[in-house]
Amino acid sequence: MIERLVPDELWELFQRVVPSAPARPQGGGRRRYGDREVLAAIIFVATTGCTWRQLPPIFGPSGRTAHRRFAEWSAARVWARLHRVILDELGSRGGLDWSRCAIDSVNMRALKGGSLTGPNPVDRGKKGTKIHLITERTGLPISVGISGANLHDSQALEPLVRGIPPIRSRRGPRRRRPAKLHADKGYDYDHLRRWLRSRGIRHRIARRGVEASTRLGRHRWTIERTMSWLGGCRRLHRRYERKAEHFLAFAGIAAALICYRRLTT
Repeated sequence: MIERLVPDELWELFQRVVPSAPARPQGGGRRRYGDREVLAAIIFVATTGCTWRQLPPIFGPSGRTAHRRFAEWSAARVWARLHRVILDELGSRGGLDWSRCAIDSVNMRALKGGSLTGPNPVDRGKKGTKIHLITERTGLPISVGISGANLHDSQALEPLVRGIPPIRSRRGPRRRRPAKLHADKGYDYDHLRRWLRSRGIRHRIARRGVEASTRLGRHRWTIERTMSWLGGCRRLHRRYERKAEHFLAFAGIAAALICYRRLTT
């Protein structure tokens, strides 16, 4: 089970970003479970959507132990760093297509409230959280963020573009800017077009009242597919975490696993 959830290649990548384990006290103390065992338990929770208390004993660590290590690694931004390491591997192999990227978002209901939640205008005002994504041409997520469900999509474009990390290329310097960005009518604002042009990014944003968003469908379908891939991380179907950084961590795990699957195909 552990080797299936955390294959050797994923484990090698994870070892590059995980903090060193603290030294055990001289007096002994309880044995610290290995990072690979705990990582497998966290991925199991993320993909199945089970609670920490429902974690099967086959992994070794209890749900409380796995959650504590999850919180430690989330505070250390391990999941974002893992995502970036995998993107670097893909980029060095020529597996990323920067010629055309897309931006979009999806709403998730927040059952327990917490930070970065807000009334969802498409869910009768119930509290929710929005996941924002930028994907490269084939649908691999290269930038991920979250906000309250009431945040307008247009307000997330600039921080999401800035959040694209410098990623290795097969040839030449690292890259962090797409050649072109596709977006729907939610991003139809002149100041966003000017901002993208100032960064050397061409844009294709649908105009409200002028053209149908369906005309962009032939290019934006990849990000719609990526949104469905996020559903493979069942812990994202609803937000149960009160802390925003924990929900962002699950989104980061989902993005890293999506990119890792492409790396191994």
